[in-house]
Amino acid sequence: MGVVTDTVRRARSTRRRYEGSASRPLGGYAAAMAAYTAATAALTAVGRARGVRLPERLTVGDTVLLSVATHKASRLLAKDSVTSPLRAPFTRYSEPAGEAELNESVRGHGGRHAVGELVTCPFCLSVWVATALTAGLVFAPRMTRLVNTMLTAVAASDLLQLGYDGSKQLLHAAGS
Repeated sequence: MGVVTDTVRRARSTRRRYEGSASRPLGGYAAAMAAYTAATAALTAVGRARGVRLPERLTVGDTVLLSVATHKASRLLAKDSVTSPLRAPFTRYSEPAGEAELNESVRGHGGRHAVGELVTCPFCLSVWVATALTAGLVFAPRMTRLVNTMLTAVAASDLLQLGYDGSKQLLHAAGS
């Protein structure tokens, strides 16, 4: 019992020194890292149990599709208006943030706050999304390539939409 009590006391002391006057959910971050580690360990265990073999290598095409799909899926999950119900338990609506995206503030303390930071940050989510899509390339490569292609097409469409709107604005400004 003394080891556990000492460990808890040290963890609290470390948290206080780290936070200073700010309140940071270090325990929630540790839980998120533990969940990620558990998820990747579970994927590995399932793969081994099913006899799934890792590909020798991924093609450049797979890597490009995976990269763009990860970007698009992360932004969809973290910022898109339509996916706000997934973030709502952890966030509060702040304002629109451009083309079909929202700014949201994180709610709660501890674990809830840490999850809120994760689900509103496309950079943070990209690790989870890339892991899921990479696992998909191992477990179900044909379906995952299809999903990655679709997400890449949506990302390309977004660029074209923004380019079109930007061109219209430039033409309108030049005509004024």
